[in-house]
Amino acid sequence: MANAELLKELRIEKHQREAHGDGPGRWPWIVGGIVLVLLLASGAGWFLLGTRAIEVQTAQAQSPANNASAGAVLQATGYVTARRQATVSAQITGTLTHVLIEEGDHVKQGQIVARLDDSQYRAALEAARTQAAAAHALVAQFQAQAAQNQRDAVRMESLAEKGLVAKQSAEQARTLVDSTRAQLLSQQRNAASADAQVVEAQVNFDYCVIRAPFDGVITTKDAQVGEIVSPFSAGGGFTRTGVGTVVDMDSLEVDVDVNEAYIGRVKPNMPAEAVLDAYPDWKIPAHVIAIVPAADRGKATVKVRVALEHKDGRIVPDMGVRVSFLESKQAQQSVQAPQGALVPAAAIGQRDGHAVVFLVQGDKTVQRGVAPESGQGDLRLLPAGVQPGDTVVVSPPDTLKDGARVTTAKPKD
Repeated sequence: MANAELLKELRIEKHQREAHGDGPGRWPWIVGGIVLVLLLASGAGWFLLGTRAIEVQTAQAQSPANNASAGAVLQATGYVTARRQATVSAQITGTLTHVLIEEGDHVKQGQIVARLDDSQYRAALEAARTQAAAAHALVAQFQAQAAQNQRDAVRMESLAEKGLVAKQSAEQARTLVDSTRAQLLSQQRNAASADAQVVEAQVNFDYCVIRAPFDGVITTKDAQVGEIVSPFSAGGGFTRTGVGTVVDMDSLEVDVDVNEAYIGRVKPNMPAEAVLDAYPDWKIPAHVIAIVPAADRGKATVKVRVALEHKDGRIVPDMGVRVSFLESKQAQQSVQAPQGALVPAAAIGQRDGHAVVFLVQGDKTVQRGVAPESGQGDLRLLPAGVQPGDTVVVSPPDTLKDGARVTTAKPKD
């Protein structure tokens, strides 16, 4: 319709041609020029339409070193945990006078980490010692009296046999001996009780010194000098229940949650390989310690304990970790340095009977022939043709060709 209107506008009436002196020879040239312009415009439109960018989904090729070994039968994620850690606290309520730890300090078993105000317990200890000393003095007094009464009773019995004194006097002397011995026994028990009170006072006094329960590293410092600590939780938030937390770094292991549908693949003592999220290129040999005989109903998982065979200062509690359960130790050792790149299986297409992938470079595709090998889950290992970090087209359409213009589709919500 637009072409017809354009031709109508360019029509030249007969009287106009005569007025301008146009001859009949110029008209075909004008019409031919108009037709040529229309053909060029139509061709340009078809050319632009044919080179329109194709919208595709893309993914990034991954390094096999950052993924589980090819011999892995299962992968799971979890966290580094410490089997031996403790919140160091006082066994009595008291005010802190010294806090001798900071985060990151290494401590030995029995090392002093804090002190409490001990004035009250020191006084109680001295009072108990004084009472014990007095009790023992009475024991000595009764021992001496009992010995004297025993000698007097012997003399009275000798005199009574000779008829020099009445037998009643001898009996009274013997009764006094027995009475003194009973008093001595009672005082000895009082002295033992006083000694026990001294021990109790000494224990309470020793509780004013807080010591590390085992060798480890201080991970948190929870109290400062002047604060009150207590083994019991008190309201108001003014009483601390701990001075700090000590972790035995030699007891670190990994707890992972395995989907209960795949727990049958995991066996005790099964070799494994752990990769920390913080150090993705560092593979740590490991093995299964135990499968916890309880399932999480909400997550449908079973907890598995995994031992780390190499200890290192870089491993700290609560780090994220990925564990690959391996078929054998040989599988673990044979894939320490895999070559190539991992791509989604859907990124591998077929062209002329050969496997290919399409790399995205700029806004165009580059076709590469590949020889995919067995991979991990939905990933396939490409020994050559693709490098880790390359962008590949996922599910390439049949119309996609080498050098085609593409745009990356936004991921669907």
